[in-house]
Amino acid sequence: MKYICLIILLIVIQSCASKKFIEKRFFPEGIESMTEETYSIEKTKKRLLEKKHFLFTKNGRVKESKTVDSLGNLLQHTEKKLWFIKESYPEKEPYYCKTRWKTGQRERISCYSRKRYKQNEAIYFYNKNGTIKKIVDNFTTFNTQYFYYTDNQISKIIIKNKDNKILDEVEIDCKEKDEKGACIRQIKSSSITQKCIEIITEIHYKNE
Repeated sequence: MKYICLIILLIVIQSCASKKFIEKRFFPEGIESMTEETYSIEKTKKRLLEKKHFLFTKNGRVKESKTVDSLGNLLQHTEKKLWFIKESYPEKEPYYCKTRWKTGQRERISCYSRKRYKQNEAIYFYNKNGTIKKIVDNFTTFNTQYFYYTDNQISKIIIKNKDNKILDEVEIDCKEKDEKGACIRQIKSSSITQKCIEIITEIHYKNE
């Protein structure tokens, strides 16, 4: 009976455990914290859109994150709890997001307000190395994002609607890596919306 209970507990824990952030992004082990600055680029002008700070668990999952706008105003705060992720916002009630592991390298991530009312849901499909293969919106737009990789880096995202029509195609180019091979400067260029985004990442490793 003791062993049966242990097996059930392991199944439950696995069903709520999300894929590692560092695997999804081709980041090396040993990251303690990280800051991402996102800029829009229009012709010669570069404008800060938001800044996001991450704290990581020992196994490479996000323990906590805070996102602020260009003026430092809080946009979102996430906290990892035992069974869910709590997302807090300045002007609306928090969301509680649950991850359920499915067969075939899939995760279903559902977010609820007041832990009862579903706000969004997505199905994540993964490659064997832990990177994202595609994300299917399962609640609002029903769009699907397809992820492509070149030389262990993400290189393209294609977004299609439920009728398989292409809505956007984003080319992603890593312009700079750190000494451990993590991409710390990335350019995202849309061929349809013509938007251009630059992401600058500062990584702090353990024992630095």
